[in-house]
Amino acid sequence: MQRIRLRYTKRGRLRFTSHRDFQRAFERALRRAEVPMAYSAGFTPHPKVSYANAAPTGTGSEAEYLEIALTEARDPGTLRALLDESLPTGLDIVDAVEARTPGLADRLTASVWELRLDGVDPLDARRAVEAFTAAGTVEVQRMTKNGVRTFDARPAVAELETHSSRPDGPTDQPCAILRLVVRHVTPAVRPDDVLSGLRAVADLAPPVPAAVTRLAQGLFDEETGTVTDPLAPDREAAEALTAASAAAATAPTPEGSA
Repeated sequence: MQRIRLRYTKRGRLRFTSHRDFQRAFERALRRAEVPMAYSAGFTPHPKVSYANAAPTGTGSEAEYLEIALTEARDPGTLRALLDESLPTGLDIVDAVEARTPGLADRLTASVWELRLDGVDPLDARRAVEAFTAAGTVEVQRMTKNGVRTFDARPAVAELETHSSRPDGPTDQPCAILRLVVRHVTPAVRPDDVLSGLRAVADLAPPVPAAVTRLAQGLFDEETGTVTDPLAPDREAAEALTAASAAAATAPTPEGSA
């Protein structure tokens, strides 16, 4: 059984696609592309697809991940292209590797987010960010199925900074861009929780909903503050295997061997 790991995006209007909607679209794409999927056992077999840490509905993403199991080996690049052609524009398969190391989900420990705050002056955003990062505790509330939950959003935020921006068109409306690196902890801290925290510590309230995009997710490097590519270990393992095979093929044959 071969396992393939895929990175896909949610762009444009398709950022409003729910995870359940994406699952249905992806399973249709598997059938259109005639992918030799492995299926689960039982009375209702379903394709063996493992989804990891999907972004909330309404947020864009450049870094969503899943893993599929195949009954026949396929070239990851060819498979990526076939699946990408079978999905609507905006749900794009942008990378594929053969799984050669365990624990993809365990390597998704942090996310990099971009928050576009239309109508917010960058100076006001900078002051709010400074207040947030200086705070030892930032309590926020979130409505759950069990009622309102209060928790501290500050420890999960590894980095929060403002970026300069320019209007997209002929307008004088201000716009602030925030870059957020958040650790995947329990309870999960989402970009909207950080926005609630900015409102709590600095009364920052964007006049329109923020446009939120996940730029990356992977292992968080505490020393550098960066989020690394979770598919890199699989690529490195494949390259090492290729190099070992090439070395074995060019190795001299021992004298006296048949």
